[in-house]
Amino acid sequence: MLKTNFCMIQQAFAELSSFHLVFFLIAVLAVCVFEFVNGFHDTANAVATVIYTRTLRPFPAVVWSAIWNFLGVWLGGIAVAVSIINLLPIADMMSMSEGDNYSIVFAILLTAITWNLFTWYFGIPCSSSHTLIGSILGAGIGYYWIHGGHGINWGKALDIGLSLLLSPAFGFTAVILVLYIFRYVVKNKEIFKDPSENENKPPPRWIRGILLLTCTLVSFFHGNNDGQKGVGIMMIVLLVVLPGYYALDPKLNEADLGAKIEVMQQAAAAHHSDLATSPYAGALSVLEGIGADVKRLDAATKEERLDLRKRMQVFTKSAALMLADPGFIPDGPDRRKFKQGLAAIKESTDFAPFEAILMISLSLGLGTMIGWKRIVITIGEKIGKTHLTYAQGAAAELVAAGTIGMSSGLGLPVSTTHVLSSGIAGSMVGVGGIKNLQRKTITMIALAWILTLPVTFVGAMLLYYFFHWIF
Repeated sequence: MLKTNFCMIQQAFAELSSFHLVFFLIAVLAVCVFEFVNGFHDTANAVATVIYTRTLRPFPAVVWSAIWNFLGVWLGGIAVAVSIINLLPIADMMSMSEGDNYSIVFAILLTAITWNLFTWYFGIPCSSSHTLIGSILGAGIGYYWIHGGHGINWGKALDIGLSLLLSPAFGFTAVILVLYIFRYVVKNKEIFKDPSENENKPPPRWIRGILLLTCTLVSFFHGNNDGQKGVGIMMIVLLVVLPGYYALDPKLNEADLGAKIEVMQQAAAAHHSDLATSPYAGALSVLEGIGADVKRLDAATKEERLDLRKRMQVFTKSAALMLADPGFIPDGPDRRKFKQGLAAIKESTDFAPFEAILMISLSLGLGTMIGWKRIVITIGEKIGKTHLTYAQGAAAELVAAGTIGMSSGLGLPVSTTHVLSSGIAGSMVGVGGIKNLQRKTITMIALAWILTLPVTFVGAMLLYYFFHWIF
């Protein structure tokens, strides 16, 4: 297997000209830069409360956050990454010229990096998720207007849009509720004090423990969600530039997958012995072809691997509809065997290799360790007219961690920045009403929230046309 994979990757790189190899390496570096910028742009969301409340000094706080961001990417799965990949017409892009693909990739990355740096410089808590999604949509529409076909998966875009839209409102409301619970559950009122009342001393140990825990959770789930966005972009680069190697999981065990597909066929045949009269005949015939091609995958050409990937993805969608019908295969051992085989087929196309996860983990972790100060001040002092208390910081981060973690589980990108900053705003309203918000800062954050999608959309679309003209 290792020898086969080495030969495949060697052949894939051999097919790239020196010109395209250079641009491939630049694209990979650009993805790492985007995730590095994402790290220091969003670091403040996790470390703001522990630094501002003097729970930890800045250096150990950002190092601690960096470690948990790294682990969040590494242990967080790839559901969000797959959602990012599926926004674009990857199947079409994998058979396009390298120039067209570089146009999309560079338009997305340059737009996202530029807007993130611009908002960070002015200390504006702005969403890297909105930035990335707007850039993908803009480049995808630019592609559609030139090539036709399907520029954007609008169903997936709608799901992500609703997630990005509703999560700040949920964070704002939920923090008010959590603070209300704190008032009645927490007997020691020390947690409701302004940190400045402690004369520059750290808070009591039990409060420090709570704030350290919430910082850890936000850091982990930030890596879990935002890190996966970087993995998704890295996979887009790998899939469209080296489709012969990454069309299917390089670690795919052909014999094991072939055996599982045979078990699936047997399970289906036990309930649909006469395929001629079965309403699922078409899908089951596709499964039979997939099983036959998997067995000879070692000798498959790039075009055959791409075709097999497409058929696998078509079948997984059909199989999901089939399983929704209880009459297809009733509950029992056969249904479980069919679902296990389906999961194995899906893992063959929806995957992230070790090298992609490692590069993104390191980029996000290293980025987390710099650039935190500008946005920490905004979050700690400029959202509300009163200083942030221990309880407000803990409530905001607890809600942010829960919201981001739940979104990651559902495979939905969500904005760590918007969830936490809206949570801080909700905490200010919870202790002093709407008049406790600083209008100038809230207006600035709201403008960034409103402008990010259209600005990055237009920027990526124009850059796509520019790069398309060059390539």
